[in-house]
Amino acid sequence: MHSYTLEARPDTRGRTIHWARFYDPLTRLLTLGQERTLREKTLNLAALQPGETVLDVGCGTGRLALLAKPRVGPSGSVYGIDAAPEMIEFARQQARRMGTEVDFRVGLIEALPFPEGTFEVVLSSLMFHHLPDGLQRQGLAEIQRVLKPGGRLLVVDMQPATGLAGHLGMALVFHGAVANGVGALAGPMAGMGYAQIESGDLKFGPLGYIRGQRAG
Repeated sequence: MHSYTLEARPDTRGRTIHWARFYDPLTRLLTLGQERTLREKTLNLAALQPGETVLDVGCGTGRLALLAKPRVGPSGSVYGIDAAPEMIEFARQQARRMGTEVDFRVGLIEALPFPEGTFEVVLSSLMFHHLPDGLQRQGLAEIQRVLKPGGRLLVVDMQPATGLAGHLGMALVFHGAVANGVGALAGPMAGMGYAQIESGDLKFGPLGYIRGQRAG
């Protein structure tokens, strides 16, 4: 019996993925074997520094969090949360196999299980498009709460498809309904008081990013 059956699956209005064993192979297929490049691009944008405390929200199988740990070094800490217990169990197995110390927990973006002002950096990769608008706003507010003053948020996610090739690509990865894209988070972030908001093209397929700081 897998240990994830001992953890309750939290209720959420967001869409969750439970097929952890197949997630990484599918990601490698959809990125044409460039999944590691995607993760490294994300971490480069995050500009992690040694000693920082980092949270990966919607961490899935833990790949991004595990790659983040060497960047913050022995004096830094990395946490990952996901609503799917299956994903967290798989991520913990990966961490044990690699000998990498990352704290993976079952948790929800709308109710982050951390005190206010815990993190220098919060990351989210390919998760926000699974959330309805109201839940996106709740998540942004919770992230702001757990960031330290001046702490940084980076979200990598879908951009609106352009052209026939772009729309076909989005359909192939089952995101044909994504209309507004990650840049649409700028308005809610500004309304909550995030500062230095910047969005752009990740230069990796249909993906873009947005980042900002907790004012402080």
